[in-house]
Amino acid sequence: MFTPVDGFELSKYLGTWYELARMPASFEKDLVGVTATYSVRSDGKVDVLNKGCKKTIDGEKSVARGRAKFAGNPSKGHLKVSFFWIFYADYVVVALDKEHYDYALVISSKSYMWILSRKPALDASILARLIDQAKGLGIDTSKLIMTPQS
Repeated sequence: MFTPVDGFELSKYLGTWYELARMPASFEKDLVGVTATYSVRSDGKVDVLNKGCKKTIDGEKSVARGRAKFAGNPSKGHLKVSFFWIFYADYVVVALDKEHYDYALVISSKSYMWILSRKPALDASILARLIDQAKGLGIDTSKLIMTPQS
């Protein structure tokens, strides 16, 4: 199990994030320009809208809609996300810019990991630090895919 950040504030996390890096996943095969947008639903859960384009920024659009809920304490960055009916997966925010919520490292399992940013690019030193942190948590970062945003 991965340790979620403390002091998580959903209201600051909401909105659109750019995917800068990910582990290979069949549901994201060949996607570029990937974004994830989070918004609160009337039932208190979170709507998740993932968008991307096949192979090129001008390629065929891909959209996945899901929902998320807190796994426990809402001040911890641990949610459960579902894109397939009743099957939920962990969504653990293990690193977060807590001041501005500009970047995040999210891990679901050793096979699923994402580096997210509020902008299509991130300072190289921050990106390297997040990759090192993921490696330290047992993620095989040699398989990491950098997600083109333009």
